[in-house]
Amino acid sequence: MGVDLRIHVFSPLLGLVCLVISANGGVARGLGLFVALTLAVMARETARLLVAAWLGLRLRAILLLPIGGLFAFANPESQEAANQGGSQFALALAGPLANIATAMALAATFLGASGAIRLLDQPWISSDYLLRSMVWFQAGLGLLHMLPAYPLDAGRLLRGSFARKHGFAPAGRAATGLGQLLALAVMVGGLILHSPWLILAGFFIMIGAQIEDQGVFFQSVVDTVQMREVMLTDFATLSPSDTLADALVRCIHSLQEEFPVVRGPQLVGIVSRQRIVDALRSDGNGYIQSVMTRNFQVARPEDTLGITIRRLTAGRGMTLIPVAESGRVVGIVSLQNLMGAMSLLAEQRRIERQQAGD
Repeated sequence: MGVDLRIHVFSPLLGLVCLVISANGGVARGLGLFVALTLAVMARETARLLVAAWLGLRLRAILLLPIGGLFAFANPESQEAANQGGSQFALALAGPLANIATAMALAATFLGASGAIRLLDQPWISSDYLLRSMVWFQAGLGLLHMLPAYPLDAGRLLRGSFARKHGFAPAGRAATGLGQLLALAVMVGGLILHSPWLILAGFFIMIGAQIEDQGVFFQSVVDTVQMREVMLTDFATLSPSDTLADALVRCIHSLQEEFPVVRGPQLVGIVSRQRIVDALRSDGNGYIQSVMTRNFQVARPEDTLGITIRRLTAGRGMTLIPVAESGRVVGIVSLQNLMGAMSLLAEQRRIERQQAGD
């Protein structure tokens, strides 16, 4: 579906936990337990993907945790639409409904095939009873996401309700704090009930909340930095009428990987040094206008860094965005210089705060 699937390092490590828990049952049953949990996660995330596609939301990636996935949206419009009431409720409802429906379908199938399976007997999840475990992994994951602990589904609804009154960043911090408290309560409950699965669930809720908390902090930073603060103002440009050989000479004396192509004050394209070299090798000398790309995005000096980062990551292969004002290129922002510029900006703001304090 065009979405990158990323697996958190703790997800495969959970396979080792399953092997340890089912030490008496053997490696095969331990792996079977891990597969049953993975299928429960995949059932909910597939449902959420389908709902997101139905809502017209564009996703860039999903980070998979043993309790579910964290979405990364491909553009600001999809991010904002996902935070709206109807879309947010549909996405939050899709996961638990998919898990509960899958649990009921599996239970009906197993009971119909063999009435000897006792689904209500304890332990509900064990490597000795993999079919029963498949049912309860699905049901348990669906019920878990009804807890108002961020980043679980009910916690996302709670954050959305709070955000509409107090703003996204304060809502994110409040929901993350509540999620961590509830995660701790689940872990303590697991210790009291001697349930390793509750302990693991609480642990992964806390991990997910921390990941989201870092994302909220990053978002609050990048949404306060404008392009005029980090853009390169000393940069080289090329003309569409420049020859490739002349452009190659300019590349030798510049650190830029990509160049804005301008006709007078008007931005007409972007070309990379690698594209220039490749064209010279394959077709010989020609003109920049024949190799430049006309498919590019332009930022404004007042645009926030968050918007520009989303544009850079949304555009496949895009590493440079020109910054234009009144149709004239006044700066460029590239992945190459962005981290260094952010580091220097942070140092500048630190010095300014020190001077203001003095």
